[in-house]
Amino acid sequence: METTLRLAASFAIGYLLGSISFAVVLSKLFSKKDVRNFGSGNAGATNVARVLGIWYGLLTLLFDGLKTAAAMFLGHLIGGENGFLIAGGACLLGHCFPVFFEFRGGKGVAVGAVMGLMLSWKLFLLLCVVFFVVFAIFQRVSLSSIACCVAFPIFEYVLGFHGFWEMTLGIVAAASVIFMHRENIKRLIAGTEPKFKIKKEKK
Repeated sequence: METTLRLAASFAIGYLLGSISFAVVLSKLFSKKDVRNFGSGNAGATNVARVLGIWYGLLTLLFDGLKTAAAMFLGHLIGGENGFLIAGGACLLGHCFPVFFEFRGGKGVAVGAVMGLMLSWKLFLLLCVVFFVVFAIFQRVSLSSIACCVAFPIFEYVLGFHGFWEMTLGIVAAASVIFMHRENIKRLIAGTEPKFKIKKEKK
């Protein structure tokens, strides 16, 4: 019973931290806008960069990464290795469906990347290689993100992460990011997905 409660607490903490949508918080703080009403409508670093500029996008990316690391660290303190993994998955869920922001969140790419980093720097490095190679060829963040999420559980297995919760985390991360990119996938198939462009900073 105690173990179950610890894992439940790890999930709850991960979900609540994930529900802090820094894309929305920072866009309202610096521009008085809700970034979800502009650009692609997504509450993520990429859309923040499009709407407000690259530095705001990078700041969003940083805070999304920190909340993921914090969630997994606290999950480990509370529930051990399984709590660590469960908190990571819960953080991704909260990021995509934040309870504090009408369940309208981001697509989970930054959270998924930091989950990979928390598991293994080798996994993170491989995911970065996939992302930048695909982006260099096609110049579409959505396609690069989808390629990364598909590669996540594959690289996990190759690197020796064969445990149930480890593989579950990788598969859940992949499935979640693909689901959140469903409209992008339709546009990619139709050939109408735009290339990535950012808002030019005002001088």
